[in-house]
Amino acid sequence: MVDFVEEVEDQLRAERYQQFARQYLPWFFAALAALIIGWLGVWGYDAYQAKRIGAASIAYNKGLESLATGDQLAADKAFGDIAKDGPAGYRTLALMQQANIQLASDKSEAAVALFDAAGKAAPNGVLKDLAGLRAAQVVMDSAPYAQMETRLKALIGDKRPFSLEAREMLAMAKLQAGKAQEARGDFSAISLTLGVSPAMRARAQGAIALIDGGQAAIVGQVVKAAAALPPQTGPAPGGFGAQPPPGAVPAPDAAGPDADQTPAGNAQ
Repeated sequence: MVDFVEEVEDQLRAERYQQFARQYLPWFFAALAALIIGWLGVWGYDAYQAKRIGAASIAYNKGLESLATGDQLAADKAFGDIAKDGPAGYRTLALMQQANIQLASDKSEAAVALFDAAGKAAPNGVLKDLAGLRAAQVVMDSAPYAQMETRLKALIGDKRPFSLEAREMLAMAKLQAGKAQEARGDFSAISLTLGVSPAMRARAQGAIALIDGGQAAIVGQVVKAAAALPPQTGPAPGGFGAQPPPGAVPAPDAAGPDADQTPAGNAQ
């Protein structure tokens, strides 16, 4: 009798296990398959991105080499290929290089359009604001004050990488618009800002002295020439980086596109 009862219990347990397996095993295998497919997808995407970055790096270097030899047509073509479908970091830098080529041919409108496109394509705030500042520099002499104010105020803020440069340019734009006293207030604030570079502080103090001496027109010429230098792009012991050559666009590893966009970040 005891053996019969145990046999019945074993059969009931086996039926319950089978029912459990029929009910939940399909879900288990489906989840396992989804996990494997997801992992393969991520691996495939990473491999694809690495291939794109490698190709963009080679093309970008070819463009720089063409620029170094003075072959702007070849350089523009190399950068143009990257600008069409390259990774965001390289696409941004390529557009900025194309803008500089247009500037060298005195095609400022085309250059501004390329800088604006670079800002839209930028994968991070540093490159976005750098492109915006370069566009503002190009239109400084031709754009109305309202446009300059809109462009430059978008670059000003505690967490904006080129806020000081934008504030200096805005003060200069006010001078050009005949707002000498407003410009003086801006230069005064810049000279008192913590962390401002010695060169910028000296320019601000010199501008104040010229404005107070009734020579505001000279200020615009002096400050414009100094502010037209490319902004600092990397930290240094004093919080400011070395100035690159005029008109230069930093290489990908120096400009800091997002970490998954360049060899320096994988450094995409």
